[in-house]
Amino acid sequence: MRRVLGGVGGALLALCCLLVGIWGGFALWYQFPGGVVARVVAILVWCVPSIWAVRAGFSPRRRWHSLAVFGGVFALMLAWWSTITPLQDRDWADDVAQPLHARIEGDRLVIDNVRDFQWRSKTDYDVRWERREYDLSQVQSVDMILSYWMGPAIAHTLVSFGFADGRQLVFSLEIRKEQGESFSALGGFFRKFEAVLVASDERDIVQVRSNVRGEDVYLYRLQGLTPEKMRELLRFYVERGQALEQAPAFYNTLTSNCTTVVFELMRRIVPGLPLDYRLLASGYLAEYAQDVGGLTPGVPYEHLHRLGRITQRARQADDGPDFSARIRQGVPGISPQGNVP
Repeated sequence: MRRVLGGVGGALLALCCLLVGIWGGFALWYQFPGGVVARVVAILVWCVPSIWAVRAGFSPRRRWHSLAVFGGVFALMLAWWSTITPLQDRDWADDVAQPLHARIEGDRLVIDNVRDFQWRSKTDYDVRWERREYDLSQVQSVDMILSYWMGPAIAHTLVSFGFADGRQLVFSLEIRKEQGESFSALGGFFRKFEAVLVASDERDIVQVRSNVRGEDVYLYRLQGLTPEKMRELLRFYVERGQALEQAPAFYNTLTSNCTTVVFELMRRIVPGLPLDYRLLASGYLAEYAQDVGGLTPGVPYEHLHRLGRITQRARQADDGPDFSARIRQGVPGISPQGNVP
């Protein structure tokens, strides 16, 4: 029994050292300064104590000196890792160059940089950031938009607020890409990207996904929210944007992303919402919302999903002033008049 327990303990120790070694390798790949050669050399150097430590786990004698060396190098790795901090002053890509800058004065919401780009392709677009004002007392609806870009389990989550005058204001927590940089889900675990909260005109942020990036986009009306709760959700986004302005933060693929921020704000409105794997597999978030009573009651999910697909309508709506009304045609829970009385 003692030998068995020793073997199990050694295997667990080796597994722990292996996982730490893998983490350190990715951390060096994504964050070590210099080019590819420098990063490869750093990883190879890191592999030496990592392999020694893994071998020590399977050694009956437990080569503690190997584990001690590995522990010391890992401590240095953590000290270096702690120096990696988010920044505000990089050469940002145009579409995330302006973070949310907003203030609330009574019932008046003022946003100095609502994005309203005119997209023709990924590289051909008109840059336009506008100052817009909204009356919080006129918030009439909240919609959840899911844009699928990598299979059925992964979607980007956006929240769109509708006002009595027919306007829609969309919030999206995104990676703040630098010029020429592209998204990496794996890099999102290793402090590769800062987070940015973007406020956008609905036509802009939907069409860049449906028309330009070729994503599949779905829209769902959130039900059961009083006007007071809707305003509280909107204020939450403003607060989140102000917090990121004051103290930049990293985007994290698992713990701080477009879906977790939606869950966080909904929990402020509906305390006790259960944790669920669909909060990680964000493509199933609408199904989760239906299960907790957040979507149109009495309508099967398959029906909501089919009629909520707005991809084709977004492509056909083009740049018309009635874009938001057209993409909502036939979506369950939304009247034909939309937000306009």
